[in-house]
Amino acid sequence: MKIIILGAGQVGASVAHSLAHEANDITVVDVRSDILRELQGRLDLRGVTGVASHPDVLAQAGAKDADMIVAVTNSDETNMIACQVAYTLFHTPTKIARVRAAEYLSRSELFSQDALPIDVLISPEELVTNYIRRLIEHPGSLQVLDFADGKVQLVAARAYYGGPLVGHELRELTEHMPGIQTRVAAIFRRNTPIFPKGDTIIEADDEVFFVAAKKNIRAVTSELRKLDKPYKRVIIAGGGNIGRRLAQALAPKYQVKLIEHNKERTKELSEVLNDVIVLRGDAADEDLLLEENIDNTDVFCALTNDDEANILSAMLAKRLGAKKVMSIINRPSYVDLVESGAIDIAISPQQVTIGALLAHVRRGDVVAVHSLRRGAAEAIEAVAHGDSKTSKVVGRRIDELKLPKGCNIGALVRGDEVIIPHHDTVIETEDHVILFLVDKRRITEVERLFAVSVTFL
Repeated sequence: MKIIILGAGQVGASVAHSLAHEANDITVVDVRSDILRELQGRLDLRGVTGVASHPDVLAQAGAKDADMIVAVTNSDETNMIACQVAYTLFHTPTKIARVRAAEYLSRSELFSQDALPIDVLISPEELVTNYIRRLIEHPGSLQVLDFADGKVQLVAARAYYGGPLVGHELRELTEHMPGIQTRVAAIFRRNTPIFPKGDTIIEADDEVFFVAAKKNIRAVTSELRKLDKPYKRVIIAGGGNIGRRLAQALAPKYQVKLIEHNKERTKELSEVLNDVIVLRGDAADEDLLLEENIDNTDVFCALTNDDEANILSAMLAKRLGAKKVMSIINRPSYVDLVESGAIDIAISPQQVTIGALLAHVRRGDVVAVHSLRRGAAEAIEAVAHGDSKTSKVVGRRIDELKLPKGCNIGALVRGDEVIIPHHDTVIETEDHVILFLVDKRRITEVERLFAVSVTFL
């Protein structure tokens, strides 16, 4: 696939890195020639220097025969105009744009083929807000991902001593929880993937990925660790777009405090967040945190635009007694340094965002993609189409499928029914298949598996 990525920032570079390893023809456009040279030195792609929305720059990038344009510059307006130019002058089939401003996103009539012809809108702030909200809704989880409109969730949790399943074989899970269907999709032990089998023994500190219906997530988590009590009190550091969105989302169910250092922004937030206590101050101020009862806080979320400030305030909150601390960290090199240390969960906005982009790049009918383990693994939702003659999966048992090494089918969604499949489960047309892929370099094999033949109508 020929793809043009507009913007070589953190998201653009992450998308380029992901797609360049999958036999795609990638061109990256940015005004910064030094950034492009650095990308070209690391990845097999072409760089074009210039303003992403200018027709001559898009022509030089190959827009005339491109399959897709992914506009992820730091400017909403540049992204939108670039899609308009690509549609009007070059008839680019698929146009994806990152749009941050809520003022644009609230006007759905803007984004039609007759107005601004953008096929897919990506809002990083909305994606990250939902990601954090799910973590707070599921105490003790490291990652919570929705599939099939929320009917199924993939959850990562760390196993601790005292968990009923720790030290036992996986097959005992069904004995511990009769009537609850779940599937362990993967285990990472000391950062090494382990393909789960019935006789696999769960060890303390294993990072376990399991699939279950949303209503059963808490029950399965309790097998791996002592359950955290449902969270009630949340402190948010940073009143930017994500902080504000998260405060609004949590306010109906949680006691929320928000700390913002900017005077004007604090005043603005206090006027719109009626059910949130908005405080002006420094989130790394020990006296302020103590005054706001940080030792009785269930979750502290550091969500400013400054990685260092987020790390320091989260570490301080943890030392002062916050039960769980989360921090947004943009620099990939920082994530591994801080996670599993003083900071419980490090959130990478570009890794959260990239899944929404990849779902539209994948071949076959892939409707959802989630990046896992800092992009090393992927969770995929694919729809089975066709029949036994035109499809490699429809009408076949699970054990008959030629799944790539390290690929595991965690669940099927058939209508409103969630099915945890066994080796003899037969896939039917229109089934939503949830797959876990430990090595994302094998993704093309999964795409080919779910592609229907040309005779399918």
